[in-house]
Amino acid sequence: GSCLSGLVIHPAANIEAQQKPPINIRAKCLGNIMRVDVGPLGGILRRSVASTLLFLQDDELFTTALQLRLQGNQFSQEEVYQVAETCQYDVWASREVICDYNYMEVSVKRATPEDFPLPGHPIHSSKPSNPRRAAEKRSMDAGFKATTIVFFTPEGKKPMSLLAAQQRGYGIGNTPTRLVLRSPMIAPETFMQTVSKRQFTALHIPKLKLLSVYALNRTITWYLPWQMDPMTSSGQFNLLEVHFGINGQKLDAVEMQAREYSVALNDFYIVTELPIGGVGGYYESHIQGDLYYVSYMIEPMLELLWTEDATHEQTRYKVFFHITTHLLPQPLELIDNTVPGEKMFRMTLGHFAADVALMNITFPAEVLSMPDCSARGFNILEHMSPNTSLKVFTLQVPFADPAVLQQTGEGVTVYSLHLTFGLLILDQLVSFSHKAYLEAVVQDIVPPSVSGGCDNHNFYVLVKYGSPGYNFQTMVGKRYMTPSLAQHYDSMENGTHFSFVVPFSAPDVAVEAIEASSTRSRLDIVLSNPETNSQIQELSVACNFPSTLTECFPNGTMTALALKLESVPLLNPSQLTLADPSCGPVHSDDRYAFFVFTVNSCGTTRKFMTNVMLYENEISLPDELLMKKSPTSEEPEYYLKISCFYDINTSQTVAFNTRLRRSEPYAENSKGQLQVVMRLALDDSYSAFQNYEEYPLAKYLQQPLYFEVELLKSANPLISLELENCWATQGKDRTSQPRWDLIINGCPNPADPYQVVFHPVWTDARVGYPSHFKRFEIQTFAFQNDILILQLFVHCDIVICDSKNPLGGICGGQCSNPKQTTKGEMDDFSFGVLQHSGDLICLRKD
Repeated sequence: GSCLSGLVIHPAANIEAQQKPPINIRAKCLGNIMRVDVGPLGGILRRSVASTLLFLQDDELFTTALQLRLQGNQFSQEEVYQVAETCQYDVWASREVICDYNYMEVSVKRATPEDFPLPGHPIHSSKPSNPRRAAEKRSMDAGFKATTIVFFTPEGKKPMSLLAAQQRGYGIGNTPTRLVLRSPMIAPETFMQTVSKRQFTALHIPKLKLLSVYALNRTITWYLPWQMDPMTSSGQFNLLEVHFGINGQKLDAVEMQAREYSVALNDFYIVTELPIGGVGGYYESHIQGDLYYVSYMIEPMLELLWTEDATHEQTRYKVFFHITTHLLPQPLELIDNTVPGEKMFRMTLGHFAADVALMNITFPAEVLSMPDCSARGFNILEHMSPNTSLKVFTLQVPFADPAVLQQTGEGVTVYSLHLTFGLLILDQLVSFSHKAYLEAVVQDIVPPSVSGGCDNHNFYVLVKYGSPGYNFQTMVGKRYMTPSLAQHYDSMENGTHFSFVVPFSAPDVAVEAIEASSTRSRLDIVLSNPETNSQIQELSVACNFPSTLTECFPNGTMTALALKLESVPLLNPSQLTLADPSCGPVHSDDRYAFFVFTVNSCGTTRKFMTNVMLYENEISLPDELLMKKSPTSEEPEYYLKISCFYDINTSQTVAFNTRLRRSEPYAENSKGQLQVVMRLALDDSYSAFQNYEEYPLAKYLQQPLYFEVELLKSANPLISLELENCWATQGKDRTSQPRWDLIINGCPNPADPYQVVFHPVWTDARVGYPSHFKRFEIQTFAFQNDILILQLFVHCDIVICDSKNPLGGICGGQCSNPKQTTKGEMDDFSFGVLQHSGDLICLRKD
């Protein structure tokens, strides 16, 4: 039939990727119609259930399938979307009429062969119509087939074959109990009739939509006659029901009052009033003479149900009316919300319709796109107005940004910002701009500040004095910085700051944890006001320092250093012993105990393993001291396990030859290796990661895992790391089966029910080049073929790209196979699955 079966959407082209609106398609059953919403820039599509292609049961269940095609020159090919919905409708009236902006449709009960003319039609034919419907008579023969349709026009009857009518755009169909005719508004058989002294478009069943709309004082008024003369056969007209809705959705009285809609009846009309800008409509943007305008669009619906005494039959009449107001001036306004003490420009620009996108911001020396602004630390957000469908943009620019101009005066600093907002109307591809200027005055009172870091051996601390005359004192650990302590820590000072170096083994450093090959230590620095004892700033720097606490000598001697941890403040290191309580430390103080012993003494155990022999001992408090410990004490027990490996029956031979160098070395182009590491973060902040010693880890099914892949030892900002493919296997061999793809050609596997989520990377103290990092998130899972014992390995192929010559593919940001790029492989994490209550997953790093 000619029922609407598709919608072609032409979205905005040549728009940056972050501005491309996601296509959201939803279908909803609304009485005798089905509505398909295509958002945000597509539109609304309606189809009556009577014109559907499949009737499931007694004309009460209807199934409709549609194909929506998305077209635009930013797509490599046309995109097709499938929409299917089953609707239930069982309150049929004898006659149902639908009027929309581009079509009209009538559905009546099927008539017997002698009842072909429609009753009460204003154009009289030679055959009188029967006022009774076929549903009140016998059923039609099963072999009934429509072959001819007769149109009643002012010129007379116009018979037409069913095929010819369909070729002209008419939709003719029948169900077990109903006949349906759908006519385009531009059909040649369409004509005008007068209703309540106004003209209307009509076919043989009139299309009665009144075009009386007025927009005054921010209110839209719509007039519709409530008695449709061409559709009635007698003067005895009984209006039973009047319903109002928006976009096909009926609204009750409470909803209408909340949205400030009103519907009233007078002697001739149903009068509907709608506020401009109210919920249910939307604004569309326009630019005229560099000025911004909006027009308001809304599609109200009226549904009438009436009977006639002559026929005692019901008619349901539904009208959809698309209303667009004239252009409304919408002057743009920039609101300056800056608080100078926060050192941040804060502004709000608006109000805009939803079809406006902020594309870039122009500063005096540069133009920044939205991703560039985010990378610079500008906070740009979009907010919808709570009472209208308009929106605003908010922007925050730190005073410290290079785009902000500074002018220092007597005790004050004036910060100024010149900027131009680059805006785009998405569906029209019309660009426009808005200039702004902001200024803030700040009193120059700068408090002292402290910052720090560490390397493999020391903490490095820098203290800035702040404003002249600002008095403060510095505490290192639990001691105030005195001249003698400053000298001990090699303090250096100039007019604006001083710095000092604290070794990780210094007494002011707190030991947090002891790991296999490192010690995690923390240095606390506090700046305070000596007059008020108030804290100005606190800094805690925690680092892992490589350290060998246990040494194994070829003669069978072992040494071990037991450090006092912050978690056991009452521990006396001199009381620690080995497994044999008679073996105490050879040296100790209030911070550590040092042990020296042979592998055949002090309770050392021995285990034979493949090609090696393992010697183990432990350092703890003797049992007699543990028994004296208060039962209410919350301090944990100190326990340190130490071990040594010795090779069994192995020999090594080392040989080398030397020769004189015949020429100076030179460099030539060649292939090399780049170091890439994959880590597992604790959460999506990617500020802390699992340590090697923490494996295996326990994870539940569907618990998120946060991976980070980093290109190491590269300071080239023009290269980037890209993930081509990532997959999981049960075996360590990357080609083993079974296999499950996580990332395919740089994109999440579309067949994965829990798709990979990519996380953005921003510059911070650890990340110097965001392009050298990739972060993604998966949910913990297990293969289904063997749930008892299962090894799961994750593999990734990575691509190193040159931004000056991306060569397309992965490097070009497209989901396709990269070509002519440097490729590497990673096999960094494996997952072992154990069956426990709650489906527990254990992770191992191999």
